[in-house]
Amino acid sequence: MSSSSTSVSSALAPYGWDDAWADAFAPYDAEGLLPGRVIRVDRGQCDVVTAGGTLRADTAFVTPHDPLRVVCTGDWVAVEPGGNPRYVRAYLPRRTAFVRSTSSKRSEGQILAANVDHAVVAVSLAAELDLARIERFLALAWESGAQPVVVLTKADLVPDAVTRAHLVQDVETSAPGVPVLTVSAMDGDGLDILAAITAGGTSVLLGQSGAGKSTLANALLGEDVMDVRAIRDVDGKGRHTTTTRNLLALPGGGVLIDTPGLRGVGLWDAGAGVGQVFAEIEELAEGCRFQDCAHESEPGCAVLDAVESGDLPQRRLESYRKLLRENQYIVAKTDARLRAEIRKDWKRKHAIGRAALRAKQQGRPR
Repeated sequence: MSSSSTSVSSALAPYGWDDAWADAFAPYDAEGLLPGRVIRVDRGQCDVVTAGGTLRADTAFVTPHDPLRVVCTGDWVAVEPGGNPRYVRAYLPRRTAFVRSTSSKRSEGQILAANVDHAVVAVSLAAELDLARIERFLALAWESGAQPVVVLTKADLVPDAVTRAHLVQDVETSAPGVPVLTVSAMDGDGLDILAAITAGGTSVLLGQSGAGKSTLANALLGEDVMDVRAIRDVDGKGRHTTTTRNLLALPGGGVLIDTPGLRGVGLWDAGAGVGQVFAEIEELAEGCRFQDCAHESEPGCAVLDAVESGDLPQRRLESYRKLLRENQYIVAKTDARLRAEIRKDWKRKHAIGRAALRAKQQGRPR
């Protein structure tokens, strides 16, 4: 390894640079381009941390017409060593990508962060738990390829240990296979566990406005880097304090991407993520009589049997159905063949319903 390569590795290691990234960058190194990690993107430009310091570069060169292929926070990029303006020439293949659907009628996906190892879903205990929203965040997190973690913030507002344990249990039921932590940035409770998790790579902070993400980020950073504003006492919500996604090196190792509060968390081709969040339903479905069971009214449905016996909460099944329908709708908008299959299935079910109605009207057994 050359001395220049060694200095690059040493300077960028705190931001996640490793031998695999160095190998992927080799073709761009031969062109004289600089490796760096995007720590912030805004208005077509980005800040890139390199071995020589942080550079400002234009992102227009990298397919700006495709919202899933634009440069985003967390990308490793090849940037020009000079020029005015200076351009990002390419980004390295992403290991993971956190994508949601936009509110656009064109059914576009929006990439929020790249190359993330842990997706930290912040949920405030200052307001009533919205388990369905937690499940939605987790579906996107699993689909991204990152390991999700749920952090229940402002734990100091629930001093009763029994009440807090019940809240944790409710979330654990909605988050199979996901660590659930209670953290108070006010008194430091639980921060050591979270710091140990975030030290192992790149973490992205997700959640609604008022969830305490910026306060949590400041606690992990050990200084007031992120702006914090008071939330409303009425509903626990607040205004957006973070307006861009910022990547910050943590003093204990690892890097953290803080994101703006997300009001809309639309799924984007997240079928596998939904299946992971509702793993117990997918497992139960293997025992259904029919392979294409929709778990609505079919005979021999193991999922409905579990609801009837109380082993599966009705709320979980309803949330599962909702996310599956939403995801299918989003995928169908961009897949003509799937749209045709869905229309065919709707027609088949409609024909069955009409036949059943005629049979009932004629007094014949169905």
